[in-house]
Amino acid sequence: MIDVLVVDDDVRVAEINAAYVAKVPGFQVAAIAHSAAEALTRIAETPVDLILLDHYLPDENGLAVVRELRRLGHQTDVIMVTAARDVATVQDAMRHGALQYLVKPFNFAGLRTKLEAYATLRRTLEGGGEAEQAEVDRIFSTLSARSVAPELPKGHSPTTAEVVRQVLLTAEGPLSAQEIAERAGMSRQTAQRYLKLLERADRVRLSLKYGETGRPEHRYSWTTSG
Repeated sequence: MIDVLVVDDDVRVAEINAAYVAKVPGFQVAAIAHSAAEALTRIAETPVDLILLDHYLPDENGLAVVRELRRLGHQTDVIMVTAARDVATVQDAMRHGALQYLVKPFNFAGLRTKLEAYATLRRTLEGGGEAEQAEVDRIFSTLSARSVAPELPKGHSPTTAEVVRQVLLTAEGPLSAQEIAERAGMSRQTAQRYLKLLERADRVRLSLKYGETGRPEHRYSWTTSG
């Protein structure tokens, strides 16, 4: 079993995330923490394999927790689970060794995808030994294999595409480009550009909603195969 520490300052959110983890085969929640200090204490008391770590904590941010863990010699794997979606925070998370970055709000399917990819990575690495280039490429692609479109044109950001994906995954139904833009914190033009790319990659499904004016509104949803 993969032991997980869930860290979130919101007690209810922490409980929901823990319940999600418990539903994924092969994973179990070892502890829950609601602050940076409590998270570090839990790690010291009970080492875990993986931390689901919120960035916004009452005493320190999540990246400070990761830095302190590394300073203390803990190589525990980390998946950031946070509402922080600015590129600077995402970059810092990558530089400090976060394996994945899951943007709130998300649903069970969104977290399950990340956890299943993590489990696959662990199985891949358990063999040890040396790896040819093809094997190295496969290891590095494991965590993103079920993410957004396999390739984006030059000048397009995978991070932005992932934000659009998370908005669609957590929506209760199809959304318009304007609704997606508002939830993702980007312009309508940017949202439309990425939606067209994801639609061409068969990740996004386009449907039409007819209103009183007779002019159909484009609505978007994430495909189950994505």
